[in-house]
Amino acid sequence: MISVKNLSKHFGSLVAVDDLTLEVPKGELFCFLGPNGAGKTTSIKLMTGLLRPRTGTIKICGIDIAEDPVSAKLKMGYIPDMPYLYDRLTTTEFFRFTGEIYDLARDHVDAQLDEQFGTFSLDEYRNVLVKDLSHGLRQRLVYAATFLHDPEVLFIDEPLVGLDPYTIRLIKDLLIERTRNGMTIFLTTHILALAEDVADRIAIIMQGKVVALGSLEQLTAQAGGQNLEEVFLKLTADQYKG
Repeated sequence: MISVKNLSKHFGSLVAVDDLTLEVPKGELFCFLGPNGAGKTTSIKLMTGLLRPRTGTIKICGIDIAEDPVSAKLKMGYIPDMPYLYDRLTTTEFFRFTGEIYDLARDHVDAQLDEQFGTFSLDEYRNVLVKDLSHGLRQRLVYAATFLHDPEVLFIDEPLVGLDPYTIRLIKDLLIERTRNGMTIFLTTHILALAEDVADRIAIIMQGKVVALGSLEQLTAQAGGQNLEEVFLKLTADQYKG
């Protein structure tokens, strides 16, 4: 569902992504880990079409994003670490606006509004302006709106930032459920326990290059660590020397 080959991105002399090649199949929950500045967010922005690569190809559900970006983007959802919302809209208006972007029928959008607002405990906030929501409620609204068009591929950058324990559990369970139902999820996180809990496979990136790739069991066996934290620290230690 996600196919990346020989992907690179430079910002001046800085090599943010260096010859990245990845395949993430349908129904896999793939976690992308790395230190600050390793290239995680840049990789996601390349895959979602927000940045143009220097070299390489990206295919989403078999669609080359450079050749047919609109069709590729209709297949995906994207939740950045700091989503931008329209503060002067109510939650209902924002949800319906999202439906209009994807040209969805109004009756379908309203049915999904009932379902998603129930799932994310947003019913009592239907007429509240986005600007008056707490951070956690804004994040719930983003997830509700992102699931509206039922994307086949979902990119998430730091999915649990600023969320309370109830919402964290809700999001984790939903991500696992969605992948079991065929959605492909590609997420970045600094919370190693999250990757241990939900990931089918994990990649660790450092200075734009993938330095490890596999299941949790494979990574711990290869690196000789007892858990993901030990593996991560061993593989990224050079980043912090000197």
